[in-house]
Amino acid sequence: MTNALTIDVEDWYHVCGLDPEPLAVPSSRRRVARNIESILSLLAEFGVKATFFVLGSVAEEEPSLVSRIADAGHEIASHGYSHRLVTELSPEVFRDEVKRTEGILERQCGMKPVGFRAPQWSISAAATPWALAILREEGYLYDSSCNPLHFVGDPEGTRYPFIIQTPAGPLLEIPPMVTPSLFWNLPTGGGWGFRFFPLAMIGGTVEKLNSAGFPAVIFIHPREIDARGPRIRLSPLRAFVVYGPRRDVVKRLNYLLQRFKFGTLRQLVENWEPVSSYRCTTPKRP
Repeated sequence: MTNALTIDVEDWYHVCGLDPEPLAVPSSRRRVARNIESILSLLAEFGVKATFFVLGSVAEEEPSLVSRIADAGHEIASHGYSHRLVTELSPEVFRDEVKRTEGILERQCGMKPVGFRAPQWSISAAATPWALAILREEGYLYDSSCNPLHFVGDPEGTRYPFIIQTPAGPLLEIPPMVTPSLFWNLPTGGGWGFRFFPLAMIGGTVEKLNSAGFPAVIFIHPREIDARGPRIRLSPLRAFVVYGPRRDVVKRLNYLLQRFKFGTLRQLVENWEPVSSYRCTTPKRP
């Protein structure tokens, strides 16, 4: 079973709900390029290809970054342009952001992205069905934004890939990995949870998904391999949710890359075979 490693290409100051422009971050304080280089070196060491969801504004600020990632054989996908929640955008603005980012990425790497991930999992079939329809209309094959979590995402969503039927045609939804518990799903597939929960729990969840015939989707941010990097001053609770414990994820990635097989989301899409019991038009908890 091939799993997917995904990277949300944004910098340390990209926090949903905060406009990064007033921060006036000078180029000397940007750290995304150096952190991406470290990630590329790690992936090369293990011979693993990954999917990079690139923020359009970052691609503009770092014009050599996308081609560097693509030249290493990785998939370039879209993370939108402004890092604003999709729920804060009108359908017209969302489409403009999708097309703007698509144009930037295609110019920089010569290939149109076919995958999308919204900032902070702000797309769902229930709340923003229009966004999924727009993605399909614009030629996207898959989305990875419907996180089945209680506080962020869609707590009723399935943990497995499923088809969403839009007016423009089918779109494959590929959720990130979570671990079910007695109360709600735990965010073990990335973010603060990936650095907080026991590694045995994370590896065990990958094993269970693979044994059931499903891929595990892991996600990281470049800032998470930069444990002592700068942080925006936030309330203690929000700082933990955004940044999690100050722990380098490299050791955890090493463990997973040694133990399991990983590839790109596009590879999963191209080889995906629908399982009838999980094929649905809206997410349903299995």
